[in-house]
Amino acid sequence: MTPGRPPPPPAPEPAPTPDQATEDAMSNATNVSPAHSASTASTLITNIAALVTNDPSSGDGSPLGLVQDAAVAIEGDRVVWTGDQSKAPATDNRVDAGGRAVLPGFVDSHSHLVFAGDRTQEFNARMSGRAYSAGGIRTTVAATRAATDAELEAGLTRYLAEALRQGTTTFETKSGYGLTVEDEARALRIAAAHTDEVTYLGAHIVSPDYADDPAGYVSLVTGEMLDACAPYARWIDVFCEKGAFDGDQARAILTAGKAKGLHPRVHANQLSYGPGVQLAVELDAASADHCTHLTAEDVDALANSRTVATLLPGAEFSTRAEWPNARRLLDAGVTVALSTDCNPGSSFTSSVPFCIALAVRDMGMTPDEAVWSATAGGAAALRREDIGRIAPGAYADLILLDAPSHVHLAYRPGVPLVSGVWRRGARVA
Repeated sequence: MTPGRPPPPPAPEPAPTPDQATEDAMSNATNVSPAHSASTASTLITNIAALVTNDPSSGDGSPLGLVQDAAVAIEGDRVVWTGDQSKAPATDNRVDAGGRAVLPGFVDSHSHLVFAGDRTQEFNARMSGRAYSAGGIRTTVAATRAATDAELEAGLTRYLAEALRQGTTTFETKSGYGLTVEDEARALRIAAAHTDEVTYLGAHIVSPDYADDPAGYVSLVTGEMLDACAPYARWIDVFCEKGAFDGDQARAILTAGKAKGLHPRVHANQLSYGPGVQLAVELDAASADHCTHLTAEDVDALANSRTVATLLPGAEFSTRAEWPNARRLLDAGVTVALSTDCNPGSSFTSSVPFCIALAVRDMGMTPDEAVWSATAGGAAALRREDIGRIAPGAYADLILLDAPSHVHLAYRPGVPLVSGVWRRGARVA
């Protein structure tokens, strides 16, 4: 389960504004702005029943680095000390955790949050027996193109506030619902105002405008569209799947992105067996996402690479599809991340706790593994070491649970257990 050595993390995000006890304030707290810097005052969170550090050198020595009767010291936007509360340093302020659990903020490394419209009717029909296919994306494309920038940003901040209340302190999000040069670039521009983890997904499906010319659309995605989108993105992604892009098209798209300085991610092996996972490993993609239909060779390739297998159980829940076999991946030594895949068509949830519960119930993960994958695993999928853990030097992104143990996230599914969230050292929920 231990990630490989990622490259140096990107420049730190400035801290958000403190909580203003309203949804608008929580939305703004996710916005990255130099004006929103955390106080340099120090704070000690004490009386923690169980602290998940994700630092194996701490506490019980497990991957979770679990410390009992613990405390955490924060200065500015960073963690500066963790350990037994009886040995805690003096600080300017104290917060009593009340005998509850504290763990790293969730890292949601796969979402699609810049969109407009609603696909309730599609979901209702699918739950009545219609199978999901990639073509449903076109409905959201039409609605997104028709929306104003203000409408798209309002939707994005709404879902970010929703996720923040449930403990998500870092998120990645993609374009992919515009599929024109202008619409893809504006989606990324809007997203980049709220996170550094922005992914260009012009290759979500072949644009309806190019239905009779897929090669022409690939040329657009690797040419003019890439030029317009690259300044706003860190990552490039492609939906390598029947009904979307084949292996050769996906390789051309990802290679073009790498030449522009964007690092690959891949929607791989979701609906069927295919070349996505092997391509992800070949190109040193940070993650291969979905990973439902895997051969033994696919699993072996992942286990011998830096590519993280990001599992997205919300998609299987919402489409009644086959669950990914997390146990098989973990037993092979693959690094696994858990994310929401929040999108309007196949996984309309922003709740990482819900995904943790699904992974434990239906994908063969233990509660410890699921929590690790939703925090440190997500960080590995973003090749970050400054998030997903509570250790000196890491960002002070923490969750306070209304429970004595992280296991309650799976033990009490559907219960809103997150009672406090710190992001970059500031309490935001």
